[in-house]
Amino acid sequence: MSQLLNLTSKLTPNQRIFFAEILGTFVVVVCATGSVVLNAKSNGTIGSWFEAFAPFVGVCLMVYAFGKVSRAHFNPAVTVSYFITRHITKTQLPIYFAAESIGAFSGIIFVKNFIGTEAHLGVNVPNYSFPLWTIFGMEVLATALLMAVIMCVVHTNGLRGFSGIVIGGIIGLDIFFLAFISGASMNPIRSLAPAVFSGIFDNLWLYWTATFLGSSIIGFMYRRKFVAK
Repeated sequence: MSQLLNLTSKLTPNQRIFFAEILGTFVVVVCATGSVVLNAKSNGTIGSWFEAFAPFVGVCLMVYAFGKVSRAHFNPAVTVSYFITRHITKTQLPIYFAAESIGAFSGIIFVKNFIGTEAHLGVNVPNYSFPLWTIFGMEVLATALLMAVIMCVVHTNGLRGFSGIVIGGIIGLDIFFLAFISGASMNPIRSLAPAVFSGIFDNLWLYWTATFLGSSIIGFMYRRKFVAK
């Protein structure tokens, strides 16, 4: 343990961000997709509540573990919003994106080899019995709610106290109440990783447009009100 702490102390801040985002995204993606796989393996007997609860726990733990290191993004849409609000710099964008990609794809490899391949590795699926505008709107709303909670927490207490529970909680609630409409990804890299490994790309456009739109809306609102010009 002392050797690990010594090694960590020698890393630059951006290097610590990089490794924190890899591990955090790995855990978040494993919880988000692995819970879907496990529920499918049980033929739904576990219940959809588990698909919401597992990401809640994963995000909660990772926020507490890495919030002070990297602000616990684990999500390119969150990273873009943080860039809009000037919480991170332009040079840090590729660091976050690379780490989130590595973490997400590593997470799916873990799910595939140790949990299962049911439900196409937990790929997000919208419910097309709803109008397309409703599906798109719900995904924008889910991501916007997540980003709004993150910004409120960061602005008020800087990822301390109940921050992990609050951020994990909004993710769990979004999934529980909105996943049956839009899939409630809120995270483009969480959607991309299982899509690549399962070859299911039909709905990827949704999770690479609505998520960034939702987080960007909140980012610009925060920047307009709180960021000095």
